[in-house]
Amino acid sequence: MWAILIVVFTLIEAATLGLTSIWFAVGALAALITSAMGFNIVIQMVVFIIVAAVLLIYTRPIAKKVLKIGHNKTNIDAIIGQTGYVTKAIKMKETGLVKVNGQIWTAKCPEHEEIDLDEEVEVLAVEGVKLIVKKK
Repeated sequence: MWAILIVVFTLIEAATLGLTSIWFAVGALAALITSAMGFNIVIQMVVFIIVAAVLLIYTRPIAKKVLKIGHNKTNIDAIIGQTGYVTKAIKMKETGLVKVNGQIWTAKCPEHEEIDLDEEVEVLAVEGVKLIVKKK
């Protein structure tokens, strides 16, 4: 039974890549070893639950961080700190347009600042599809 569960959990993990069911496969392996040592089914179940839970709780976050599972890589963070220039003036509490690296972006200023046409700006942050910029 434990060998079948190892295979099933491994196949589920291979299909989903969610770093969840692999820990249950390892728990099933620990229960299989416990079974081979002659322990009863209650002990095997306890070992399975404890091993799977400990691995899931303590190693899954580390594995997700290292393997970057569930993160879409984008270059959006690379635009922060870049210099651009205003192609449509940015008025207080309104958006304007900024050209950065050859691309036109909708942009706004933090708080009570305005930036005129053709002024140089620095990108502070990205909020959705808008740049937050300040005068350079």
